Formats: sequence, structure tokens, C-alpha cells
Amino acid sequence: MATKTAKKASTGSDPIKKAARKVTSALKKKENVLSGSTVYLSGPMDFVASRADEKAYGWRNRVGQFLKRYGVTVYDPWNKPPVAGLAHYGKEDEFSTNKRNDWTYEDSGQGDRTRAELCAEFWPTLHIDLRMTDTADFLVAFCPTNVYSVGTVHEIVMARLQHKPVLFVSPPVTFPAYGDLQARLKKSGDKKASELLDTVAAQAPLRPNPGAMPSMWYMALIPGHYFFDGFGFAKYMKQFGWKRGPLDEREKKFPPKRPLLPYLEKLNKAIPKRYDLELDAYVDNDEWLIFDDGEV
Repeated sequence: MATKTAKKASTGSDPIKKAARKVTSALKKKENVLSGSTVYLSGPMDFVASRADEKAYGWRNRVGQFLKRYGVTVYDPWNKPPVAGLAHYGKEDEFSTNKRNDWTYEDSGQGDRTRAELCAEFWPTLHIDLRMTDTADFLVAFCPTNVYSVGTVHEIVMARLQHKPVLFVSPPVTFPAYGDLQARLKKSGDKKASELLDTVAAQAPLRPNPGAMPSMWYMALIPGHYFFDGFGFAKYMKQFGWKRGPLDEREKKFPPKRPLLPYLEKLNKAIPKRYDLELDAYVDNDEWLIFDDGEV
């Protein structure tokens, strides 16, 4: 079995690792690592509480504004880039959900036709979102454990198959209104209502996650140094003129221990190293392959 020293020596002679260190060193000298890069903002859209509010005031607006300051091109699925020759290709709006309401399981020729029409209707949305994922240099993925989202998983898996960095935000999830209602019903002595509330919680299911723990599948899919429990918006509120909202209330109640925005701020100055479990040491992270027209 190779010793730790031997492993280090072996790693040091690896031409791929040497090339990665060269790129990292050049980017560090540049001191504007993110300039010219492209990010895709992945996260729930379909089953959020309000699609209109999410589009107008959601986390993507702030993270996009923050990254544009560093010269990053931001791909936001709420505001898809124009496609040459196809002006409205894959666009999503408040009518998208309404169209989905036409879905049927009718076992007939008409049922087959309706399903085929809807699958064709939503294909452009999947197509353009995956194309943005494919062309982005890295992803920011917001994945609260209480919101169902298939597209987000697809995008993350696609990015990781290409060994792209996926900066994964898993916020604390609690249901304070549920607790308040539960206490109110208990105080009133209405046992039947309390039982119904418990049944609703089991059927939903309403599972609090105050520790912001991500799915175990994500733990296996994404390296540990890419996980964050919040954005850290408070530090930048005045700078960007952001108005307080639900995201800020949650981060006030659960201050992030590892917020994303300060990480991005440091990342712009130098590629962060990754922790290598075999070497038990920090090493250069060769997943950050940001092309710079031959300058790096």
C-alpha cells in the first residue's frame, strides 16, 4: 500500500494535475476568475408556491445580479436567452401550468393524442434548459427538500457527468404555521381537528429539515466542498438595494453557516482547493475549467 508521501509524489508527477495547477495559478494571477464565465441557475419552478412571485422576486434575481458584477453571463430559465430564428422557443410563463391541466390518462385514441401534444409542447422547454446547462461553466442549484423538482435533478446530473462544479444550496426547511396551528388546536381541545392536521402532515408529507441536510443521493453525486446552507444575502442588502422578503426572514432565523455569496466572492479571486480524502489534504480543483480565449 502506497504511503501518503508516495501518493503525493505520484500526484505531483501526473501531467493532468500539473496542467490543472498551471491553470489555477494563471487564474489566481488574473484576480478576476469568473469574468467571461457562464452560470446556469437551476432550481424548482413548477411546484413553487407562486410561479409569478418566484420569477419576479426569487433567489435567481439576486444571485444573477451578484454574479453579473463579476462579468458572468447568467442563464436564468425564467428569462431564457433568445434563440436565433426561434423567438419564443422554450419560454415559460403563467400559462405553462394551465396547459398541463389538460393532461389525461384516458385510454383511447383521443387520450393518446392529448398526451402526445402536451409532451411535444413541453419538449422545447426541456431542450433549451439542458442546452443552457450544457454550455454553462458551472451551476448554482437551489434545492429545498420540501419542493418537488425533476428538472433540477436532471440538470445537476447532466452537469456532474461533465465534471462541472455544481454549487448546491440546501436551506433549512421548517413549517412554523403548522406548529402554530397544531398548538392552537391542542389548546382548543379539538381532537378531531388535530387528528386531521396530523393526517395532512403525513399525506403531504410535511417533513421539517432545520439542519438543511441534503438528500443522500446528492451527497454521493456532488463533492462535499460544493454544499451551502444558504446564500448570505444580509451582507449585501444595502450594496444591491435588495428589499427584505421571505428569503431574508429565513436566513435571519437560520443564519447560514456556509453561505454561497461570500464563497463566490472569494472564488472570483482564486479557484478554491478541494479536499482529497485519500491524501487527507487540500489539492488543486481541476473541475473549474473556465476557458479564456487562450489567455490562460
